[in-house]
Amino acid sequence: MKKIILSAIVVSSLFLGSCSLSNEDEVSGGNTGGEVTAQNLAGNLTTDLTLKSGLDYTLTGALLVKSGATLTIEPGVRVKALAGGTDVYILVEKGGKIMADGTAANPIVFTSNATSPKSGDWGGLILNGKAPLSRQNGANSNSTTEVNTAIEYGGDVANDNSGVLNYIKLEYTGARIDDEAEHNGLTLNAVGSGTTISNIAILNGDDDAIEFFGGTVNVTNILAVNAKDDMFDFTQGYVGTCTNLYGIRENGFTAVTRDPRGVEADGNLDGNTPSDINQSNFTINGLTIINNADGVKMTDGIKIRRGATANITNAYLVLGSGAIFSDVVDLTDSRGDANDATNITAIGNPANGLDVTSIKNTTTGGATVNLTEGTTGGADASVFSWTGYKF
Repeated sequence: MKKIILSAIVVSSLFLGSCSLSNEDEVSGGNTGGEVTAQNLAGNLTTDLTLKSGLDYTLTGALLVKSGATLTIEPGVRVKALAGGTDVYILVEKGGKIMADGTAANPIVFTSNATSPKSGDWGGLILNGKAPLSRQNGANSNSTTEVNTAIEYGGDVANDNSGVLNYIKLEYTGARIDDEAEHNGLTLNAVGSGTTISNIAILNGDDDAIEFFGGTVNVTNILAVNAKDDMFDFTQGYVGTCTNLYGIRENGFTAVTRDPRGVEADGNLDGNTPSDINQSNFTINGLTIINNADGVKMTDGIKIRRGATANITNAYLVLGSGAIFSDVVDLTDSRGDANDATNITAIGNPANGLDVTSIKNTTTGGATVNLTEGTTGGADASVFSWTGYKF
């Protein structure tokens, strides 16, 4: 097994149900309000709704948490999504909130209801906030949701609060619309720093595990297992801090897009507006990327491009036998092997069996990465014991 320690200091369709929920329509495992039941959780949520602990619920379409409404999900709840692909997802709109505060003993699980579940069964969880985005000087800080362009995100409220996600599992997500638009496991659109996101496991998704479109939210303890595309994706001016990110592709998981990566970062949205102000400048403290899939080539371990600045400390990349990173770290806007990867020179360290990078300060194509030697071998896997995942 080849191991590399790296560190860097700067491195639709939409189903709309006819229901409009009232406070009396609290879902408790049956039809209490006439329009929503545990078997029909979908539509425009315009007033508060609580999903009660210990019960299972079925997400049957797109559930939109509208401005002013709060969706509360108690510990131990299981939300089973109809395997309807892009038509089934939860979207918390600007001004709406989700309060999903699970515990290690009783996490909240979002999964597929299919007998034989698979990646892409449903569209995952989307949060839209009011925090800033990259943009042209003088332009409004707004954008449209990738999976539903009628719904906007963005603004100028850096400390915007979309609620709480804590001790959450997201399984079999990431339904694809086409090559340019897709659902992720967890999509964070302009989510503000007032939002709490911690202890999240995203398993077996068809596209990215987690993607940040701008915003200022800080996240802690994110586990990504078997993402078909990128494990951790940053774009459109994201400026928050991520602590303890652990991504792994298992041997036998061979599903890939044309350019799967551990980390992918763009300064602006897909590189379309390189003259934007407020481009991505984010921090990762503790990062592990593992490709154990024999014969599967991940395009890059870490890709920083298109005006992004990455501030990564204590990154740890691992290749299993027969697995490949085209580039360990790449700063060019390409899908193939890139010469600039040779700027990141590995030095053998037989004392501990690891390859430790030499110190490099690298800027290419407007992207910035400054590499230093790692110290603790990346992210801490022990904090994910609550998931039951066997590392």
